[in-house]
Amino acid sequence: MSAIADLLAALPIPIIQAPMLGASSPDMAVAVSDAGAMGTLAATAHRPDALEAEIAAMKVRTAGPFGVNLLVARQVTASGEVLAAARARLAPWYAELGLPEPDVPNDFTGHIPEQVAAIARARPAAASFAFDVPTPAEVAQLKAAGVPIIGTATTVAEARAWASLGADAVCAQGFEAGGHRGHFLAETEASLVGTMALVPAVRAAVDLPVIAAGGIMDGAGVAAALALGAAAVQMGTAFLLADEALVSAPWRHAIETAADDPTRLTSAITGRHARGIETRFMRELRPFEGEMPPYPVQNRLTQPLRVAAAKAANTDVLSLWAGQGVRLARHGPAGDLVRQFWAEAQDTAKALAARVGG
Repeated sequence: MSAIADLLAALPIPIIQAPMLGASSPDMAVAVSDAGAMGTLAATAHRPDALEAEIAAMKVRTAGPFGVNLLVARQVTASGEVLAAARARLAPWYAELGLPEPDVPNDFTGHIPEQVAAIARARPAAASFAFDVPTPAEVAQLKAAGVPIIGTATTVAEARAWASLGADAVCAQGFEAGGHRGHFLAETEASLVGTMALVPAVRAAVDLPVIAAGGIMDGAGVAAALALGAAAVQMGTAFLLADEALVSAPWRHAIETAADDPTRLTSAITGRHARGIETRFMRELRPFEGEMPPYPVQNRLTQPLRVAAAKAANTDVLSLWAGQGVRLARHGPAGDLVRQFWAEAQDTAKALAARVGG
C-alpha cells in the first residue's frame, strides 16, 4: 500500500475533519487528531512563515496525524468594466451597512509556491488541495519531502487528472457539501455529482484511496460511505457547532435555527460557487450570477461587507456556509463528536450485518 493508504488504514477512526477556512481552527484539528481521527488545518490565509510555525506548533500539541489544505487560486485578473459593474452592484449593500464604497482591489496573487515550500519543510501527515492542481514542480517538492498529496475531485475526470499528476489519494466531493465547490475542469453545473454516485465511480476510475465528502453528518453516513468503498470520510458541516469552531454568533444561530432544505449554491459572495444557508444577499444577486468577478476578486470586494454584517449580527449579507445536512449538526467538543460518530457507525454496521444476514 502507499503511505497515504497506510495512514488511512491505521486511523483508529477513519474520519477526516474538513478544512473549513473561516470556520475550523487549529484547536479543532488537534482535538480531532487526538480523538483518533485526522484533523486538517485550513492554511490558505496563512502567510508562508506563519504556516510553517503553525504546523510545528500543532505537532507539539498532538501526536496524531493531521493534514494541511490549500485552495489553489493563483494570479487572477478582472477587467475595469467587470470591476466597475461589481462595485456598482454592491454599492447599495455598502450604503445599507453605513460603509464607504469598496476600493478597487489591486492584488489577487496568492502565495501558493511559498506555502507549498513551507508545507514541504514542515512535513505534516498530508497536503490537500482544492480549486485546482498544484504545478508538477510543487508536486515534486512535496513528494521529495515525503508529504502525501490529496486532491479534491467533483467528477471522475478530475479524479483522473489528480491520478495523472501523481496524487496519493482523492477526496470525492459530492454536491451536498457545504462551502466552496472544488471543481476545476468543467463548469459548476456539470460538476454537481452526488456523493453516493461519485465515490464508487471514482473508485472504479483510479487506483487510489478515495475519501468520501459531502452530506455525511452522523455515524450512519460514515458507515454508508465506507460501505461504498471509501477509505475514509471527510466531514465539515458536522463540526460547525463544535466548541472549537470559529463561526460567528449569527452564523451559529442560523445553523441552529435552519429550516428544512435551507441551502443554495451561490457565486455572489466570493466569485466561486459555494453552498450555504440562503440569505437575502444571495437571492437578490442571483440574476447576476454569470457576471461576478472570479474568486478571489469578488471575495475581496464583499469581505468588508461580511465583516460589518457579522459585527451587526446581520445574516442578510453573511456567508453562512453549510452543507445540505446542516439540520443534523450537533454541539460539543470536536473530539467527543468524532467518538460519537464512530460509535454510531459501528452500531449501524452491526444492524446492517444483521439485516443482510451477515
